[in-house]
Amino acid sequence: MPAPTPILATRIDDGLTLPTGVGELDRVLGGGLVAGSTTLLFGEPGVGKSTLALQAMRSLAMAGSVVVLVAAEESAAQVARRARRLGPVPADLAVVATNDVSTAEQVIERYRPTLVVVDSVSALRDEGMSGSSGSVNQVRAAAERLCAVAKATDTALVLIGHVTKDGELAGPRALEHVVDTVLRIEGDRHGSLRVVRALKHRFGPTGEVGLFEMVADGLRELPDGSLNPPGPGLDVPGVVWSVTNDGSRSLSVEIQALVASSTGSPRRVAHQVSSQRLALLLAVLEARCGVELGGSDVFATTAGGLPAVEPGVDAALALAIASAAVGFVVPANLAVVGEVGLAGELRPVSGLNRRLTEVRRRGAERVVVPAGSALESVAGLDLIECRRLVDVIEAAQPVTV
Repeated sequence: MPAPTPILATRIDDGLTLPTGVGELDRVLGGGLVAGSTTLLFGEPGVGKSTLALQAMRSLAMAGSVVVLVAAEESAAQVARRARRLGPVPADLAVVATNDVSTAEQVIERYRPTLVVVDSVSALRDEGMSGSSGSVNQVRAAAERLCAVAKATDTALVLIGHVTKDGELAGPRALEHVVDTVLRIEGDRHGSLRVVRALKHRFGPTGEVGLFEMVADGLRELPDGSLNPPGPGLDVPGVVWSVTNDGSRSLSVEIQALVASSTGSPRRVAHQVSSQRLALLLAVLEARCGVELGGSDVFATTAGGLPAVEPGVDAALALAIASAAVGFVVPANLAVVGEVGLAGELRPVSGLNRRLTEVRRRGAERVVVPAGSALESVAGLDLIECRRLVDVIEAAQPVTV
């Protein structure tokens, strides 16, 4: 029976992290893939899972690493055609078209590549297990076998998974516990923005995000965090500029609202903003600010597809609705940050100084912030401290249309 080893006596090898060469992906992974680790990448069909994996493989192969794609759903010719769309194909990028988990194991054990990507794990089949490909038994057995051989050979393994119609990971939930890292790629298939998010990461912090734009030749990184030009730039009511924090990033976001007369039961439609926060803010606007919305349809969204669901954008969302309902234009050089409570008060938000740095970089001149926040001076910014939501509306008002 082995004796327990003191943690202080355990050797840690810091040289096993392998940057993929895709900066936004490496940001989410905390520097790169870890040798012997297993990463699960999942998302809706067509969102860019296979494209992102191919770009990482291509980058590693160009740097001299041996990488292998186990194509369980496509032929080698189909993979080659897709890879060529991304640019020149390096010699060390190889493909094996098989859905047999034993064959995949043998490839890893024989060639010991730096990285193996399986597309997708749901299509693999273990002949020793009952059930068809994609069943709970098959997916779990395939994942466990490949994780074991990856650890034994110090191969970084990426498993691509599917989602259900509800957007959740298909297959057994236990699959998430088998792997070391779980990445989700999100995005509207009708838009170009893609967000890669770490839901689980044994080798670093979770919650980090990477941003990409889907273009004709693959995924283009967005290191500056936005598809949109600085500032809303629209001289119409219902448009407000804010900053949302996601992971370690502060991201500029344009919030838009439209208030229209209802012909039946009033509708409240939220897209890329929290429907629960929207309902709360509508109640606060009526009860605390005197903005009548009971007989109106209210639509709220963000421009460019960037989600803004955290409380730090409450004040901006509420101001956008008030602006659309009353009919005044919010100045394009004004940004708004703050959480709104049920009493109509403005509450401090996390990472406020980081948000201020971002709005200044994006060209804002004035920023509404909660009164009493711990603030650092940001050159070129006029800070407007407000205690109540009604004060925010008054501060942003005076151009009526």
